[in-house]
Amino acid sequence: MSTQVAAVDLGATSGRVMVADIDGDRLDMRTVARFSNDPVRLWDGTRNALHWDIPGLYGHVVDGLTRAGRECDHLVGIGVDSWAVDYGLLRDGRLLSQPTHYRDARTERGVELVHGVVGMPELYQRNGIQFLPFNTVYQLAVERAEGMLDLADTVLLVPDLLTYWLTGERVAERTNASTTALLGLDGAWDRELMTRLGLPHALFPDVVDAGSSRGPLLPEVSAQLGLRTEVVSVASHDTASAVAAIPMDAEQAAYISCGTWGLVGVELSSPVATEASRTANFTNEVGADGRIRFLHNVMGMWLLSETLRQYERDGHDVELTDLLERAAHVPAPQEVFDTNDPRFLPPGDMPARIVDWYTERGLQAPADPARVVRAILESLAAAFASAVCTAAELSGVTVRTVHMVGGGSQNELLCQLTADRLGMPLLAGPVEATALGNVLLTARAQGIVSGGLTELRELASRWFPPRRYVPRTSRAAAMV
Repeated sequence: MSTQVAAVDLGATSGRVMVADIDGDRLDMRTVARFSNDPVRLWDGTRNALHWDIPGLYGHVVDGLTRAGRECDHLVGIGVDSWAVDYGLLRDGRLLSQPTHYRDARTERGVELVHGVVGMPELYQRNGIQFLPFNTVYQLAVERAEGMLDLADTVLLVPDLLTYWLTGERVAERTNASTTALLGLDGAWDRELMTRLGLPHALFPDVVDAGSSRGPLLPEVSAQLGLRTEVVSVASHDTASAVAAIPMDAEQAAYISCGTWGLVGVELSSPVATEASRTANFTNEVGADGRIRFLHNVMGMWLLSETLRQYERDGHDVELTDLLERAAHVPAPQEVFDTNDPRFLPPGDMPARIVDWYTERGLQAPADPARVVRAILESLAAAFASAVCTAAELSGVTVRTVHMVGGGSQNELLCQLTADRLGMPLLAGPVEATALGNVLLTARAQGIVSGGLTELRELASRWFPPRRYVPRTSRAAAMV
């Protein structure tokens, strides 16, 4: 008889509940629920602020787990992962307000508030985390200035919040906690930094490792779901779960976890918190089994998805497969654009912003949807290759192969262009690396599989063999 585990995987644009049937050396994964993750704008008295619809997401999760319970005869564990940095504020166990979206403009004020007390060089020495204007530390500085922290007694990152609603347990899973810029390089909360920033220590629950059990479902939740099982704190930052499932030799490989964001880096045994890595804006986030994800954020498939949304808003009949086919047959732009330009961070008219970027520099701008898409993919490939090169230089890892996982690994044109820019082989897949890593860590916690990351990755490679892209001789070049 097979055994099942369920993965709740929440991305910044969509979510899913997946079930894995594990029977000896066989694993089958299937999606039992897939849903969009659409932000909402709520009037706060002064402006229309951008928020996550967390109760709505939780409702989708409950529906998915209920369906999983009906379809499974031996579901022994559930793991929850999500995007990083965002959180809910609680008092007496109740959510005080809808969590604010990291793309909301309020984070600009948070940067000023934090850096007025602790400069970026010192902050990086304390936590090794790259500067992103929406890091949790900046968001909490705004909450403090607005008096919200006076009302709260607990802060829970998104996956920890959902785990709390399922089990009643309040913890901070380490991989996601490391993205807050409030966890020190020693893996513990930096209470001195909290004191200097006026952030109450009591808000932050105990830190637990990925793969630790949170216990059974609450009786009320168990009855609601029609399901009796346990919940595991997996590597709850989605990228940490994805990296755990990449079938790579960490001694000589780099990875690109390509979804809404492109997370590009290498896996290390210890942090690299040098001035050079700070200047390059590389981060040291905790991975599964205490490994370090030394990586850089690139504005990933958000550029493409928001472009498609704009074409739909404009009334164009666009279909991604057709656009990609047309994009493959138009000339590459003379120059790629800077994918990390801040103008591309908020929702809005992405094609117009891309055209503006070129026009402001006196460059020929892409003139139709196919050329816009080609410019996006060429620019992403160049940014990925550059980040791989920098990661290798800063870490000392000799990169011989690059792995791309996540939704972007399905994009054949992007994979080929990236291999061309890298001048080395690229292995694409698994597509559902995040859910697979989630499943593997849950299954290991429940004793279904065993071993360290090497053994888990061997299983991932056996179950989901990657597709190999070789650089085309006419385009292969040194990494830029």
